[in-house]
Amino acid sequence: MKKADRSFQRMEKDYGDCITCQIHCSDCCHAIFGLFLVEAAFIQRQFDGLGRIERRAALLRANKADRELKKIEVKLQRYKGDPQMTALTLARERVRCPLLDEKEECILYPHRPITCRVYGIPTAVHKKAHVCGKAAFEPGKTYPIFDLDAAYRDLYQLSREILLQRRVQQVEKASLLLSVSKVIKTPFEDILQGDFG
Repeated sequence: MKKADRSFQRMEKDYGDCITCQIHCSDCCHAIFGLFLVEAAFIQRQFDGLGRIERRAALLRANKADRELKKIEVKLQRYKGDPQMTALTLARERVRCPLLDEKEECILYPHRPITCRVYGIPTAVHKKAHVCGKAAFEPGKTYPIFDLDAAYRDLYQLSREILLQRRVQQVEKASLLLSVSKVIKTPFEDILQGDFG
């Protein structure tokens, strides 16, 4: 998280006029992404620390997000075996994050996932550059890029270490990506054991 925050701060300092992130802009809060086990456990722990009313409202939003994700899953069946079309379809879909409240604010903002922390700056995923569609970075111009692939490798390794330390037999679960809606509905200890239901 610190690496992500430092990268964002450096970009803000050097290219602040290109970064259009602001309070109540929730474009990144409708993107589909997953959390590795280590980040899922962290988010779940922070979520458990919220008040009962705030948690309950988020769980209702999570149920709605899960229904939408189910529909997308069905839609993706027609692209089985075609990773490019699957990725393109996922990139176009919009599902509201259950952590985004009715005031368009993240209820876990200080503890938000790495993907959320770097959304407004250029990132590299699968060795391809990506940037928020609302950002003012000029096409064709070169900018520093935050390597999300490297961050994901680190998160995978940390997740794997947790499973090994807990003597979980299926260490390959470290590569699974969990939706935020799944994470906040799964007990902390279950996440650490790789038991996602």
